[in-house]
Amino acid sequence: MPLQAELIFQAYSNMHATVIENLIEKFEQLPGIGRKSAERIAFHILEHMSKEDAVSMSNIITEAKEKITLCPVCQNLTDTSPCKICSSPKRDNSVICVVESPEDVSAIEATNEFNGLYHVLHGVISPLNGIGPDQLRIKELLQRVADEDIREVIMATNPDTEGEATAMYLSRL
Repeated sequence: MPLQAELIFQAYSNMHATVIENLIEKFEQLPGIGRKSAERIAFHILEHMSKEDAVSMSNIITEAKEKITLCPVCQNLTDTSPCKICSSPKRDNSVICVVESPEDVSAIEATNEFNGLYHVLHGVISPLNGIGPDQLRIKELLQRVADEDIREVIMATNPDTEGEATAMYLSRL
Protein backbone atom coordinates (compact mmCIF):
# COMPACT_ATOMS: atom_id res chain seq x y z
CA MET A 1 0.00 0.00 0.00
CA PRO A 2 1.48 3.41 -0.89
CA LEU A 3 2.48 5.59 2.06
CA GLN A 4 -0.25 8.20 1.52
CA ALA A 5 -2.98 5.53 1.30
CA GLU A 6 -1.58 3.85 4.42
CA LEU A 7 -1.71 7.16 6.34
CA ILE A 8 -5.30 7.77 5.27
CA PHE A 9 -6.24 4.23 6.32
CA GLN A 10 -4.58 4.73 9.72
CA ALA A 11 -6.40 8.03 10.18
CA TYR A 12 -9.74 6.32 9.43
CA SER A 13 -8.87 3.41 11.73
CA ASN A 14 -7.98 5.70 14.60
CA MET A 15 -11.31 7.58 14.37
CA HIS A 16 -13.46 4.68 15.52
CA ALA A 17 -13.54 2.22 18.35
CA THR A 18 -11.99 -1.12 17.41
CA VAL A 19 -15.35 -2.91 17.36
CA ILE A 20 -16.83 -0.26 15.05
CA GLU A 21 -13.79 -0.48 12.77
CA ASN A 22 -14.14 -4.28 12.65
CA LEU A 23 -17.81 -3.91 11.70
CA ILE A 24 -16.95 -1.42 8.95
CA GLU A 25 -14.23 -3.73 7.61
CA LYS A 26 -16.68 -6.66 7.45
CA PHE A 27 -19.18 -4.58 5.47
CA GLU A 28 -16.39 -3.45 3.13
CA GLN A 29 -15.86 -7.10 2.19
CA LEU A 30 -19.31 -7.20 0.58
CA PRO A 31 -19.41 -6.64 -3.19
CA GLY A 32 -20.13 -3.07 -4.19
CA ILE A 33 -19.62 -1.70 -0.67
CA GLY A 34 -16.82 0.82 -0.28
CA ARG A 35 -15.52 2.46 2.85
CA LYS A 36 -18.15 5.24 3.00
CA SER A 37 -21.07 2.86 2.42
CA ALA A 38 -19.67 0.44 5.00
CA GLU A 39 -19.49 3.27 7.54
CA ARG A 40 -23.07 4.36 6.78
CA ILE A 41 -24.35 0.80 7.24
CA ALA A 42 -22.38 0.27 10.45
CA PHE A 43 -23.54 3.54 11.99
CA HIS A 44 -27.13 2.91 10.89
CA ILE A 45 -27.10 -0.41 12.69
CA LEU A 46 -25.53 1.08 15.79
CA GLU A 47 -27.67 4.23 15.97
CA HIS A 48 -31.04 3.23 14.52
CA MET A 49 -31.50 -0.51 14.98
CA SER A 50 -32.67 -1.92 18.26
CA LYS A 51 -30.51 -4.60 19.80
CA GLU A 52 -33.32 -7.08 19.11
CA ASP A 53 -33.37 -6.18 15.40
CA ALA A 54 -29.59 -6.49 15.19
CA VAL A 55 -29.69 -9.91 16.87
CA SER A 56 -32.53 -10.94 14.55
CA MET A 57 -30.48 -9.90 11.51
CA SER A 58 -27.49 -11.83 12.80
CA ASN A 59 -29.65 -14.90 13.44
CA ILE A 60 -31.15 -14.75 9.94
CA ILE A 61 -27.69 -14.60 8.37
CA THR A 62 -26.56 -17.56 10.48
CA GLU A 63 -29.71 -19.52 9.64
CA ALA A 64 -29.27 -18.86 5.93
CA LYS A 65 -25.65 -20.04 6.05
CA GLU A 66 -26.74 -23.20 7.89
CA LYS A 67 -29.84 -24.11 5.86
CA ILE A 68 -29.19 -22.97 2.30
CA THR A 69 -27.70 -25.64 0.03
CA LEU A 70 -27.49 -26.27 -3.69
CA CYS A 71 -30.47 -27.81 -5.42
CA PRO A 72 -29.39 -31.30 -6.52
CA VAL A 73 -31.05 -30.69 -9.90
CA CYS A 74 -30.30 -27.13 -11.01
CA GLN A 75 -27.53 -26.13 -8.54
CA ASN A 76 -29.44 -22.99 -7.47
CA LEU A 77 -29.47 -21.92 -3.82
CA THR A 78 -32.39 -23.45 -1.94
CA ASP A 79 -33.74 -24.63 1.38
CA THR A 80 -35.73 -27.51 -0.17
CA SER A 81 -34.68 -30.50 -2.22
CA PRO A 82 -35.29 -30.12 -5.08
CA CYS A 83 -35.86 -26.36 -5.21
CA LYS A 84 -39.29 -24.82 -5.76
CA ILE A 85 -38.59 -24.12 -9.44
CA CYS A 86 -37.42 -27.67 -10.23
CA SER A 87 -40.34 -29.23 -8.35
CA SER A 88 -43.01 -27.00 -9.89
CA PRO A 89 -45.43 -28.91 -12.16
CA LYS A 90 -46.09 -25.64 -14.03
CA ARG A 91 -42.56 -25.45 -15.46
CA ASP A 92 -41.50 -26.69 -18.91
CA ASN A 93 -39.09 -29.51 -18.05
CA SER A 94 -37.77 -29.72 -21.59
CA VAL A 95 -36.07 -26.29 -21.55
CA ILE A 96 -33.01 -25.40 -19.47
CA CYS A 97 -31.64 -21.87 -19.17
CA VAL A 98 -27.95 -21.95 -18.22
CA VAL A 99 -26.87 -19.01 -16.05
CA GLU A 100 -23.72 -17.98 -14.22
CA SER A 101 -25.13 -17.31 -10.74
CA PRO A 102 -28.20 -17.54 -8.51
CA GLU A 103 -28.63 -13.77 -8.98
CA ASP A 104 -29.21 -14.42 -12.68
CA VAL A 105 -32.06 -16.80 -11.83
CA SER A 106 -33.65 -14.08 -9.69
CA ALA A 107 -33.30 -11.51 -12.47
CA ILE A 108 -34.89 -13.76 -15.08
CA GLU A 109 -37.66 -14.86 -12.72
CA ALA A 110 -38.50 -11.21 -12.01
CA THR A 111 -39.52 -10.81 -15.67
CA ASN A 112 -42.20 -13.54 -15.40
CA GLU A 113 -41.38 -14.44 -19.02
CA PHE A 114 -39.41 -17.69 -18.72
CA ASN A 115 -41.24 -20.89 -17.80
CA GLY A 116 -38.50 -23.48 -18.13
CA LEU A 117 -35.90 -24.75 -15.70
CA TYR A 118 -32.44 -23.40 -14.87
CA HIS A 119 -28.93 -24.64 -14.42
CA VAL A 120 -26.55 -22.50 -12.37
CA LEU A 121 -22.86 -22.83 -13.25
CA HIS A 122 -21.59 -20.79 -10.26
CA GLY A 123 -19.15 -18.85 -12.37
CA VAL A 124 -17.60 -18.75 -15.82
CA ILE A 125 -14.46 -20.12 -17.37
CA SER A 126 -11.74 -17.60 -16.59
CA PRO A 127 -8.17 -18.82 -17.14
CA LEU A 128 -6.73 -15.54 -15.82
CA ASN A 129 -8.51 -16.16 -12.51
CA GLY A 130 -7.63 -19.86 -12.48
CA ILE A 131 -11.21 -21.00 -13.13
CA GLY A 132 -11.53 -23.87 -15.55
CA PRO A 133 -14.45 -26.11 -16.51
CA ASP A 134 -13.79 -28.40 -13.54
CA GLN A 135 -14.55 -25.58 -11.08
CA LEU A 136 -18.02 -25.04 -12.56
CA ARG A 137 -21.20 -27.15 -12.39
CA ILE A 138 -20.78 -28.36 -15.98
CA LYS A 139 -20.75 -32.10 -15.22
CA GLU A 140 -24.15 -31.78 -13.56
CA LEU A 141 -25.51 -29.96 -16.62
CA LEU A 142 -24.23 -32.63 -19.00
CA GLN A 143 -25.74 -35.34 -16.80
CA ARG A 144 -29.13 -33.59 -16.87
CA VAL A 145 -29.07 -33.25 -20.63
CA ALA A 146 -28.15 -36.93 -20.98
CA ASP A 147 -30.71 -38.23 -18.45
CA GLU A 148 -33.72 -35.98 -19.06
CA ASP A 149 -35.85 -35.28 -22.12
CA ILE A 150 -34.29 -31.86 -22.85
CA ARG A 151 -35.40 -30.21 -26.08
CA GLU A 152 -33.63 -26.85 -25.71
CA VAL A 153 -30.69 -25.41 -23.77
CA ILE A 154 -30.59 -21.61 -23.60
CA MET A 155 -27.21 -20.06 -22.86
CA ALA A 156 -27.75 -16.95 -20.72
CA THR A 157 -24.19 -16.15 -19.70
CA ASN A 158 -23.03 -12.55 -19.67
CA PRO A 159 -21.95 -11.13 -23.04
CA ASP A 160 -18.40 -10.49 -21.85
CA THR A 161 -15.26 -12.40 -22.83
CA GLU A 162 -15.56 -15.04 -20.11
CA GLY A 163 -19.31 -15.49 -20.52
CA GLU A 164 -18.98 -15.91 -24.27
CA ALA A 165 -16.07 -18.34 -23.84
CA THR A 166 -18.12 -20.39 -21.38
CA ALA A 167 -21.13 -20.44 -23.71
CA MET A 168 -18.91 -21.50 -26.62
CA TYR A 169 -17.31 -24.24 -24.55
CA LEU A 170 -20.71 -25.58 -23.47
CA SER A 171 -22.15 -25.46 -26.97
CA ARG A 172 -19.24 -27.59 -28.21
CA LEU A 173 -19.95 -30.19 -25.53
